[in-house]
Amino acid sequence: MLRIPWTAKKTNERVLNEANKRRSLVRTTRKRQATFLGHVMRRGKLEYLVITGKFEGKRSRGRQREKIMDGLATWFGPGPPSKIGICGGT
Repeated sequence: MLRIPWTAKKTNERVLNEANKRRSLVRTTRKRQATFLGHVMRRGKLEYLVITGKFEGKRSRGRQREKIMDGLATWFGPGPPSKIGICGGT
């Protein structure tokens, strides 16, 4: 342990840097989203239509919700699904 007293007023980022640790929760969440997306894309039924946003009907009012595909594209960058690692199941 680093033995940092609570009165030191150090930020979490500074303590993590001193301990040479990185936050991995966001990375783990994105990886699990990508593997789930690969599972759904291979299945190809109703879940596929919902995730890609290609279902018929009226559009709801207000701001559009962010699709899972858009969120992963911004996280991993543009490219084919095999580049993201969705098709390989990794």
